[in-house]
Amino acid sequence: MDAFERRLVQALNEAGMLLMVSLGHRSGLLASMANGAPVDSESLAERTSLNERYVREWLGAMTAAGVVIMDPQRATYRLPPAHAALITDSGGTNLGVYAQFLPMLGQVEDDILHCFRHGGGVPYERYPRFQAIMAEDSGQTVLAALFEHILPLVPGLPTRLETGIRVLDVGCGRGKALIMMAERYPRSRFTGYDLSEEAISWARTQAQQKGLKNIEFEMRDASNFDETAIPRCFELITTFDAIHDQAHPLAVLRGIRHSLTDDGVYLAQDIRAHSHHHENINHPLGAFLYAMSIMHCMTVSLAQGGEGLGTMWGREKAFEYFRKAGFSDIQVHELAHDIQNDYFVCRVMEMPS
Repeated sequence: MDAFERRLVQALNEAGMLLMVSLGHRSGLLASMANGAPVDSESLAERTSLNERYVREWLGAMTAAGVVIMDPQRATYRLPPAHAALITDSGGTNLGVYAQFLPMLGQVEDDILHCFRHGGGVPYERYPRFQAIMAEDSGQTVLAALFEHILPLVPGLPTRLETGIRVLDVGCGRGKALIMMAERYPRSRFTGYDLSEEAISWARTQAQQKGLKNIEFEMRDASNFDETAIPRCFELITTFDAIHDQAHPLAVLRGIRHSLTDDGVYLAQDIRAHSHHHENINHPLGAFLYAMSIMHCMTVSLAQGGEGLGTMWGREKAFEYFRKAGFSDIQVHELAHDIQNDYFVCRVMEMPS
């Protein structure tokens, strides 16, 4: 009991720290301190155009959390380079991005409690910042590794993209991956589907500003994609962290299979986990991802009358669904930069005559 009590007290402190990291990330405070130079609250407030009283209290919280180091004699504060490398863009991965999920999910706690008591789900509209945060997330897991690590998982794919093929991204969000590919591979044509009107509008604006003529975005509910998909229309279809929160994931996957040409390939990124609770006890992000499932991924699916597959559907369930959708050749890859996701390459192998 004593050990668990200490853990809970520590968790309260860490939760407070993460909320302050989220605020520091969004407000620009952390970015402003990334150079590691000492600064007082007045100068930091002026530099970031923020209210000094709030900045001073934030510095107190970050000092108590051991994130920021204070010099009490000079009343200055500094963010050590080793810390800055993990919670600002000065390092390889900015974990401050993920801290934003906690306050966002906390906003729907009352809605989720209602679902615990009465069933149902919480719709996408209750998460106004979700697409923006996911765009930052994918910027670190997908965009930074897209050309060097992800697309080469399919042998010969970069060459095919250079020559010119048709590409679909289902659940494209703000379409950043597609836009990057459209810029790099002007001979290929790219299409993005997403349920979010805000995300599609953002993606269209970005594509127009870049003058891209080989890309289009469509607001589309993929729940009945197995019925509405145009057959043999795309040589490459991608989903990035998009299948587990679909209302009807198997219908989406069957639509993807139906849409692929005979020599087409489906490249899917999704959460790395097992499909059974006991096998996720040692998962490095297990508790957080199950919480994400309850507070967002599972519930938005249930809100559409869907399956509620959940974030932690797991590799075993993924293989089961890919096979049910008609894929017979399924390979799974792990990438060193991404401890959170698996990358699946799915094809249909021709049966010998």
